Amino acid sequence: MRRLIASDYLFDGCRFMTNHALLLEDTGEIIDIVPQGAFEPRDAYFYPGLITPGFINAHCHLELSHLKGLFNTGTGLIPFLNDVVSQRDFAQEKIDEAIQTADAEMWTNGIVAVGDISNKTDTIGIKRRSNIYYYTFVECFDFLQNGSDAFLKPYLEVYDSFTGLPRAMVPHAPYSVSPSLFESINSVNSSAHIISIHNQEVNDEDQLFISKQGGFENFYRKFGFSLDHFIPNGKTSVHYTMEHLNPDFQLLLVHNTCMSDTDIRSVMKWNLNTFFVTCPNANLFIENKLPDYRHFTSCNANLCIGTDSLSSNWNLSILEEIKTILKYQSYLELGEVLQWATSNGAKALKVDQQFGSLKSGMKPGLNWIQDIEVAGKEVRLKENARVQKII
Repeated sequence: MRRLIASDYLFDGCRFMTNHALLLEDTGEIIDIVPQGAFEPRDAYFYPGLITPGFINAHCHLELSHLKGLFNTGTGLIPFLNDVVSQRDFAQEKIDEAIQTADAEMWTNGIVAVGDISNKTDTIGIKRRSNIYYYTFVECFDFLQNGSDAFLKPYLEVYDSFTGLPRAMVPHAPYSVSPSLFESINSVNSSAHIISIHNQEVNDEDQLFISKQGGFENFYRKFGFSLDHFIPNGKTSVHYTMEHLNPDFQLLLVHNTCMSDTDIRSVMKWNLNTFFVTCPNANLFIENKLPDYRHFTSCNANLCIGTDSLSSNWNLSILEEIKTILKYQSYLELGEVLQWATSNGAKALKVDQQFGSLKSGMKPGLNWIQDIEVAGKEVRLKENARVQKII
């Protein structure tokens, strides 16, 4: 049975619309966007506030969900990484339960598609039965220990385990992947794959590549790995990525907390199919720092939003990420950031034929955002704005 859904505002993935309703099939497929005058208001289900497409979480670590609440905030990235590496092993039953709970939390919070990092196979079961679309990034690192096949083998086994699900083999970060491991990653993937890599999350990362300074050398030494062989190239870390990663891949650069507009322009010139993923609440949790989004908007960069993991966040809610961005970067407008969370994220994961926009023939999921206000012509979120999934 078809039904009409209306609201004060519809956000179609790019812009706000008023005086329109959505005509839907029971399956959630959009049949048409109907202008006022072409339908009787009494025939529509009215949701006061704002309706958006389902949200896209472009960066998550679902398999770390069992680490929720275990780590202190504001420690900085290197101490945080030390905690994750040394404390992530728990009873499998607890890990599985936390993964299932986190998947349900994202679905309830209106998330319909996720770019998810996996170092292990713990999330395969939930990904096969979830209502959420997952693109799995099987993440590799070798602590810059060039030429060690011992690191690659277990990741290939994880990658093979995800056969039948959308996935790619990806590098963890510039500071943790050697040239030979980059070469192996390039050889496993085709140009159809999407690649994700953590980028310039902390100043120590750039310091390592510019002058071999910062905290990573001591961090690796604690785990028994030497960087005596490492020679800095005198450039920021993203140039190392550009040197070793195939530019034919669609690329997600994640965090980018310390990224300059000069680096952004260099990346966009090198690979036009680059999306810059911001995870603001995780950045505040770990480093108490946010990117300067003006660097990205001034370059017309493609931005999208991720939650990171429950080890580095208080919840898995794209709406809460949007609220954080707008709270601390007040020069941005809601419509701009909603685009990051919907249509841009769908393009980043190559699922924009189904998700991210309100268009005929699509099944994007529908979110009802309550507690909005209008100042002039600008739609804004109130402090207690909340999301409820309609479809």
